[in-house]
Formats: sequence, C-alpha cells, structure tokens
Amino acid sequence: MARRKKELRIGVGTVKETLDRVKSVWKRAERGERITPEHRLVFSTLPQLLKELSPARWALLEALRTKGKMTIYALAKHLDRDYKNVHTDVVRLIELGLIEKTKDNKVFVPWDVISAELKLAA
Repeated sequence: MARRKKELRIGVGTVKETLDRVKSVWKRAERGERITPEHRLVFSTLPQLLKELSPARWALLEALRTKGKMTIYALAKHLDRDYKNVHTDVVRLIELGLIEKTKDNKVFVPWDVISAELKLAA
C-alpha cells in the first residue's frame, strides 16, 4: 500500500474559526464518521505569517526537504549563512512544528507538502 503524503496546511485565521473547525470535527466523530487527521498551522495575521516564514526560513525548509537530514552546522554551511542565525531560525521552525530534530541532532522537514491558503476578507 502506498504511503499517504503528509501535508501541513498553513493559513491565517481567527481563534473562533479554529474552534469552529474543531467543534465541527468533534461532532462528526461523535456521529461515528471517519475523520482524516489534518495538520494545520494558523497565524492570526498575514504579517505574522510572513514574519515567521521569511524568505530565509523558506529557503532553509527547501534545503532540508531537498538534501534531507543534516546538522545545523551543515545546513548553515550549505545555505552560506551565519550559524547563529540559522540556529535561531531552526529553533523557531521546530517550535512551529515545521521541522523536527533527530536524537543525533540532525534536523529535517517531516512534511511531504506544505500548502498555504490565504483568503481575502469579505
């Protein structure tokens, strides 16, 4: 059987929207419906999303996804960036759940797909 792609959906939304989505899934589960797990990362504003996923951090994610597991030092060298700045970015991306760390201190992107959905307010 083929492995399903692991996807993280990123977006902008309110706490109310997130709670409404959780409530909807909860009710479906109570009715016995089959629930497919979703992985989401929701920011309260577009400027916050853009701050957390800066071009440098996105390049870091792309490098890890392409090259695979590596140490922060090797990643900084690969990106031709200062180790301290890469370390700061890695720590934050771990906090956000965008990358993970192995027991031997290598970092990697656990997602096959990271997709973003941005809606203009009506």
